[in-house]
Amino acid sequence: MLVTEFMAIELIQPPIRACHVVPTTHKMRKMIKTSRATPATHLKLKKSSGLGEQASGLRPTYIVRAAERGSGLVGEQEAEVSEESKAIPQIKAALNQALQGINRGIFGVPSAKKSEILGLVELLEAQNPTPDPTQDLNKVGGCWKLIYSTISILGAKRTKLGLRDFISLGDFFQNIYVAEGKAVNVIKFNARGLSLLNGELIIQASFKITSKSRVDIEYGSSTITPDQLMNVFQKNYDLLLGIFNPEGWLEITYVDESMRIGRDDKGNIFLLERSKQENS
Repeated sequence: MLVTEFMAIELIQPPIRACHVVPTTHKMRKMIKTSRATPATHLKLKKSSGLGEQASGLRPTYIVRAAERGSGLVGEQEAEVSEESKAIPQIKAALNQALQGINRGIFGVPSAKKSEILGLVELLEAQNPTPDPTQDLNKVGGCWKLIYSTISILGAKRTKLGLRDFISLGDFFQNIYVAEGKAVNVIKFNARGLSLLNGELIIQASFKITSKSRVDIEYGSSTITPDQLMNVFQKNYDLLLGIFNPEGWLEITYVDESMRIGRDDKGNIFLLERSKQENS
């Protein structure tokens, strides 16, 4: 009974229609005079009751109060706005800021930063404008550039691959050829000890649709060019391929005209942005 009374107090009364406006009393005139002093652009953000959050099981909600001018009664209008209603561009801006200085997460990310990124990724996934991406593969096709992944190369793996001082890891591109059912991953490298030699690992794979949001990926072939770079990686080639091999399934959890998010069967998250230049 107490919870019911509390919720009743928390409920926001809908705006009064013009045909039901009560004649203004002396007290109401005083309230109207006070509200007119508030600028029309004034916004106040107030977090709602914690009890309401626990009862609903939803994310925290907020009450936005905005003064609104009208021809009759002028007062404060309240509307509840859930956290999911944050604009996608705002989430992307916060995500891009969080990704600064972490080199796509390849060489590890502090746990607090990783949690921050995951939270923003989940906010985007909750507002996916393309819930059935495999039914509209034109939005998935083309060239994408990796900007974050939970795949990491740490410790002995990083040392064996020479990715500490000798070799630098460059951009990672993924080309999706919808008509051919093919995906080509291109990983750029730079070997400082070989007169700034540039090279790349190319991995080709095929994919087939298994659900409205998931594809199965099968490894096809791989090459490293030029030969000098292949000589550097030859001893640990299986290790290198094991890190970047895309085989398994991939769930496309978000895609729009400029960004794509995927989760694979190994628990990894991939965040990519569309690239204008094809790399293959």
